[in-house]
Amino acid sequence: MDHGFTRRRLGALGAGLLAAPALLGRAAAATWPDRPVTLVVPFTPGGASDTLARLVGQHFPRFTGGQTLVVENRAGAGGLVGGAYVAGQRPDGNILLMADIGANAIGKELNPRLGYDPMKAFTPIIQLVNLPAVFFAHPSVPEKTVAEVIAKAKARPDAYTYASAGVGNGSHLFMALLCRRAGISMVHVPYRSGSEIVTSVMRNETQLGFPSLSSALPMLKEGAIRPIAMGNPGGSPALPGVPLVSDTLPGFDIAVWYGVAAPAGMAPDLADRINEVFGSIAALPEVREAVFNTQAGQVIGGSREEFARFLQKEYDTWTPVIREGGIRTE
Repeated sequence: MDHGFTRRRLGALGAGLLAAPALLGRAAAATWPDRPVTLVVPFTPGGASDTLARLVGQHFPRFTGGQTLVVENRAGAGGLVGGAYVAGQRPDGNILLMADIGANAIGKELNPRLGYDPMKAFTPIIQLVNLPAVFFAHPSVPEKTVAEVIAKAKARPDAYTYASAGVGNGSHLFMALLCRRAGISMVHVPYRSGSEIVTSVMRNETQLGFPSLSSALPMLKEGAIRPIAMGNPGGSPALPGVPLVSDTLPGFDIAVWYGVAAPAGMAPDLADRINEVFGSIAALPEVREAVFNTQAGQVIGGSREEFARFLQKEYDTWTPVIREGGIRTE
């Protein structure tokens, strides 16, 4: 018996088995998409992520040989219902997720009983947009700056109440981070949406809020609420001249963001192809203009690796805030 021949055959067979996934990945990338693609939005229709998904869907056929993008809303538990659904799908590119901070970075910290680990359950595809967030107050609040708000809160821990769009929502975490960095505490009043934050502060039911700029911009322009500072270091041309939180708390850098993620285990070639399609859409001038005009946002784009690093940074930023603050959605 030629044992050398047998070993060579077994070696060739093993090499073929190892090469099979790569070959399948290249084949899938070459034909994707061969049917309509579903993009799961883990929130209700009409919100920022839903609006963005439908904008992207308008241009999707231009880069996919006419195949369409079907937006499917699976809301619940701050994005975790939709996230869990997509995490359980096959990584074949037919079902994708409109990624956000809850479903893709911090969900397990907010709800330890969550059925998946956001940092392991997905293949990051691309970061699509950043939406600036604005720290604002009711006009009757005498404090005009972040430093003045901090000073009063240190002197009187019960001086302020703030509204959020729900426990664990970005608008809650933004304020929790501000309080943690400044060494202060405030009374949290959760609502269900960014518009309810604005309404609450307008009515002086609460004094402060920190939602996306797009949800507050109309009332800011009317003077029904007053801006204190922008959360992102670059500010926003949609609301020029407003100071930055980072002027008082160096390194403070927050924004509402959305991207695209796929189930874990996706072949790299296929993931690259999907990144290419969504990146091409994000680069369109009309998409960038629409994102700014409708949501005061900035299109990001970039590589899969850049999005993966960004997700890790988000996890590292928010995990201690959640743990130390005892923030839970379960």
